[in-house]
Amino acid sequence: MPVYNKLVRDLIPQVIQSTGKECRTRILDEEEYKIELTVKLREESEEYFSAQNSRESLEELADMLEVIRALASAHGATWEQLEAIREQKAATRGGFQKRVYLIDVDDNT
Repeated sequence: MPVYNKLVRDLIPQVIQSTGKECRTRILDEEEYKIELTVKLREESEEYFSAQNSRESLEELADMLEVIRALASAHGATWEQLEAIREQKAATRGGFQKRVYLIDVDDNT
């Protein structure tokens, strides 16, 4: 019997049961949930870096977005609040569309 001990999407137990298999689950408390969401984000980012093509990359990015949404909620924010923070940072510091690559900074002024 494979042991996973990891946070999974809400409908995964039903998906497993629909194949005729049984699984055991438990509900995490708030602190465990935050920890496991962080572990899940790391897992999904590793899968993104291992992706072999654009389709796989986009699948992993979608998974990361789902985890980020859950993390925002776990930290007491809505997706809209998180987006507002992102927009504010983009307005003051820019985004990443221009592909600017910082080489160095001469601090001897």
